[in-house]
Amino acid sequence: QIGGFSIKIGFLGDRDNKPWDKIYCSGPEPCTKMTMRLRRSHSNSQFVDSYICRICSRGDEDDKLLLCDGCDDNYHIFCLLPPLPEIPKGIWRCPKCVMAECKRPPEAFGFEQATREYTLQSFGEMADAFKADYFNMPVHMVPTELVEKEFWRLVNSIEEDVTVEYGADIHSKEFGSGFPVRDGKRRLSPEEEEYAGSGWNLNVMPVLQQSVLCHINADISGMKVPWLYVGMVFSAFCWHIEDHWSYSINYLHWGEPKTWYGVPSFAAEHLEEVMKKLTPELFESQPDLLHQLVTLMNPNTLMAHGVPVVRTNQCAGEFVITFPRAYHSGFNQGYNFAEAVNFCTADWLPAGRQCIEHYRRLRRYCVFSHEELICKMAASPEKLDLNLAAAVHKEMFVLVQEERKLRKALLEKVGAFELLPDDERQCDKCKTTCFLSALACYDCPQGLVCLYHMDDLCKCPRSKQYLSAHCPRRVPTVPSSAHCPRRVPPVPSSAHCPCRVPPVPGSAHCPRRVPTVPSSAHCPRRVPTVPGSARCPCRVPTVPSNAHCPRRVPAPALTVEELRAFLEQMNQLPCVMHQIGDVQALLERVEAFQAEARAALDVPPPAPGTLQELLERGARLGVEVPEGRRLERQLAQAAWLEEVTATLRSPRARVPLPVMRGLIQAGRTVAPSPAVDVAMAELQELLTIAQRWEEKAQMCLEARQKHPPATLAAIIKEAENIPALLPNIQALKEALAKARAWIADVEEIQNGDHYPCLDDLEGLVAVGRDLPVRLEELRQLEVQVGTAHSWRDKASRTFLKKNSCYTLLEVLCPCADAGSDSSKRLKWRQEPGLYRLDAESLGLSAQDLRDPGAVIVAFKEGEQKEKEGMLRLRHANAQKAAPPLPGPGPPSCVCGQPAGPGMLQCQLCRDWFHGSCVAWPRLGAQKPSPAWWEWDAKFLCPLCQRSRRPRLETILALLVALQKLPVRLPEGEALQCLTERAITWQDRARQLLASPDVAGPLERLAVLALQGVDLGGSGAGFGVSVENGDAPSPEKNGPLPSELEALSAALPRLQGPVLELSEGTRRPLEELMMEGDLLEVTLDEAQSIWRLLQATRPPPLALFRLLLELEQAERRGARARGRDPEKRRKRRAERGDLPPLAKEELEPKRSRGPEGGDPRDSPTPGPQAPGVSVGYSLGQWGDCGVRRVPG
Repeated sequence: QIGGFSIKIGFLGDRDNKPWDKIYCSGPEPCTKMTMRLRRSHSNSQFVDSYICRICSRGDEDDKLLLCDGCDDNYHIFCLLPPLPEIPKGIWRCPKCVMAECKRPPEAFGFEQATREYTLQSFGEMADAFKADYFNMPVHMVPTELVEKEFWRLVNSIEEDVTVEYGADIHSKEFGSGFPVRDGKRRLSPEEEEYAGSGWNLNVMPVLQQSVLCHINADISGMKVPWLYVGMVFSAFCWHIEDHWSYSINYLHWGEPKTWYGVPSFAAEHLEEVMKKLTPELFESQPDLLHQLVTLMNPNTLMAHGVPVVRTNQCAGEFVITFPRAYHSGFNQGYNFAEAVNFCTADWLPAGRQCIEHYRRLRRYCVFSHEELICKMAASPEKLDLNLAAAVHKEMFVLVQEERKLRKALLEKVGAFELLPDDERQCDKCKTTCFLSALACYDCPQGLVCLYHMDDLCKCPRSKQYLSAHCPRRVPTVPSSAHCPRRVPPVPSSAHCPCRVPPVPGSAHCPRRVPTVPSSAHCPRRVPTVPGSARCPCRVPTVPSNAHCPRRVPAPALTVEELRAFLEQMNQLPCVMHQIGDVQALLERVEAFQAEARAALDVPPPAPGTLQELLERGARLGVEVPEGRRLERQLAQAAWLEEVTATLRSPRARVPLPVMRGLIQAGRTVAPSPAVDVAMAELQELLTIAQRWEEKAQMCLEARQKHPPATLAAIIKEAENIPALLPNIQALKEALAKARAWIADVEEIQNGDHYPCLDDLEGLVAVGRDLPVRLEELRQLEVQVGTAHSWRDKASRTFLKKNSCYTLLEVLCPCADAGSDSSKRLKWRQEPGLYRLDAESLGLSAQDLRDPGAVIVAFKEGEQKEKEGMLRLRHANAQKAAPPLPGPGPPSCVCGQPAGPGMLQCQLCRDWFHGSCVAWPRLGAQKPSPAWWEWDAKFLCPLCQRSRRPRLETILALLVALQKLPVRLPEGEALQCLTERAITWQDRARQLLASPDVAGPLERLAVLALQGVDLGGSGAGFGVSVENGDAPSPEKNGPLPSELEALSAALPRLQGPVLELSEGTRRPLEELMMEGDLLEVTLDEAQSIWRLLQATRPPPLALFRLLLELEQAERRGARARGRDPEKRRKRRAERGDLPPLAKEELEPKRSRGPEGGDPRDSPTPGPQAPGVSVGYSLGQWGDCGVRRVPG
């Protein structure tokens, strides 16, 4: 051990006397630093001498000696160029090793072939184990976002490597397909038969009638025959496009998702340019790198360079289709099994042709011959449908045109067979001059035979022989003299008529005859004269019209000098020609036209109409004049200047910037002149100013720091002076107009008769945030909206249960459809937000919620509907068997299942519910008392008790906070109506409880409760006393029984009823109790009425036993799972997870009845003496500062 480091020295190879081949080090520093410390402690002089700097040849300052990890040479860090400030961490190589590494030939990119073979099961076990170990959690719990983030982190990391395996490109012919296949190996079921012939079967799709690939006979693996892919986490497929730019379809049979990234076909070249720009060294060594499926690049990098990228997660049972030339890549989220194949539709044919041209430039092999495929389909049109036939016809036309162009170019290089001299195309056998075709040989170039003697050419193999054929559609031309490349070859004179121009040889075979014209020796571009014409006295000097030929070659026009020379030649001929006068008149008209054109050109500026007329007259002369070109240039200048003047001086519309750029571009093609230069300068200056203002407007539209309306108005006002159409200024103007309209809307809402509604303010805030204008009122509105949301959240926490399926507005409004039992159950089973709101059941629309009067009227009507509906529902439920017998019957409970044992009856709707489906009152959580009528055994189903039912004091505090809000909420209006309804009910209850018929029984009931507590003390009220030996003792009977067991043992001793009320007294109490249970508010008067009614009935022993059994079963299950609710609550309180409750929140929980939420939310209220309850009258409610609404 040296310096606190442990060193292990081992030898590689045989046991010989080699020096240390390898040193393994463990410690806080890398091995390169560890070797420095070894040198200082080694005693061998030879060993020490070997550690000297290779540059300065000194071994001092060994703490700054750096050891190369490649060749073990040593260098001072200050001797290196450039010098290093400190010893680098990790692996370091010297410049000599770096140079040697750079000179090594580059390794080919690609993936290594795994040596181990897997079955599908063993690969899955390996893949799942790898993923679970890597992420340290079960494979099904790893989020896809986490896998994606980790995948791209590994791709971008240089230091970290992770190796995974991918079963890619597995041939389905060899290993089987994931789809049913009719291969005769096994018998398919009827369902498999249906899938085996389906077009979505990837074995069937490539050979469908609409697929082009069905016309290829060979089974192309991967294109016509599907490939299989068995993936694991991080196994990826790199950026690529399909062969021949075909479509591809991938089906994920099962397993974890596959993440895809795609780039549209129109951006394919952009992606290639970006990749070449970012990694030029890779493409220099391998130009077709993207065809090798070995290149990955982060989509964020591509999008940063303007490449559009889309992504998706392909789950099991889903198809993913890629379009022609759409680059795509991706990776697997985990163990999965997919299958893919290619297909080509009619619209792919042009893309396939472009792909062949692309392959030709890259010198890449094709999978199949595209031209052969087109020709094969064109040869069998009866097998094609209409769309495919039309596409093939178009492609065949393009193919033929391209072939004609290439063959024509070839013929121009090698010459045509029929234009050879006659003695060079005579048959060696029969001496016949061949014209249409002949047979020749590559090895015997001097031999040539006609097709009648094809066997007499030579003894060379047939593969060496070729056919020379006549081109029937080609206009025959032969090389002419050096003067004119377009001349028709001279024609020998006819023996029958010395004045007749004979036809061109071979013209009988070609319908496109080239006209011959008289010429002059002075015209190098004219068609040459017929030999002997100089001696012909009857030569015709006119040009034949050749009107019968639709594609005649136009004769070039004469110049003025050529016309004069032609006239002079005609005058010198020794014959009389009547056409001399016509030629003389033509020359005079030409000269007169020249004089008129010069006069028009000398007048500045000439009118475009005059110049156009002169040009048309000159074109009809058929003679080229020098003034024609000047007229054309002058006309172009005049037309351009006229267009510029009309565009810039138009008072009705402004000039768009593209039009201005087009004028500048057109002006560059016009011949320069002072007027053109002035107009160009004016246009360029105007364009520069307009672009500058456009940039300024763009900055205002996109700036994070928005500008006030006054600044934008000043910018727009200045930009109005520019006679150009500025889109950004226009957008800025529209934004300013919207901002002013927004401000007007805000002022109108704020200055209205009522406070604005929250929905209106939210809409204004959303619009104001999107405007590129700084609005001072926006911050104020955002504060108001936030305050309103805070109040609504507080009200929701006060009223709504945990995971409630009701909204706050539904809870506050009366349930107008309470009489429909089926609709209530449907509400309970549906997802939140899918059913109709209570506000809608009250007949309130979104506009009605803005009117306080409409809300109050609808609320009053809803109260009556709720009461009437509940009475109908109670009557209907009372007809059911009590208790319901197990077995088939009508649906009951919130689960909709038939009735069974352990059913609880709701005290309000009288319906029955399974004890396992709802929350029930807890008897074991309250103080034991013989006053059984005070036990909190009142059960209200979750359909009747929809909220937490806070106390009235808490609701009044919410109303006081609502008074401070400058915003109107529908929930606030409903809360006011609910509070008024609760106070009205409270006043009625107080009046009834204060009546002589009820006050007396209440006092007796309170005395009985106090007497029961005093008799037995704590827990002795059940008749269990120590004196009579009924109470178990720890010494004799073990530990004391639990409170649930004590309650169960005391149930037989309960007696009742303890009070008697007349029918006239009980009925108002029951009606008032039903109305109180409909209120979503906790009132002490309701508890008093319920206890009074309970005392007039016998003890509900069956209900008590059922509640105790349910609670005992719950506690046993909690202990078995180690999740005792009481212990868990204590632990949470010790950790501080349970927030301290406010004083006004603690009181309602002690007096609140059972509900369908968490059992902790419904503690049992203790006994309370009558007349102690606290309430507020209508006058007191108004004194609290609560805002009253009209109506």
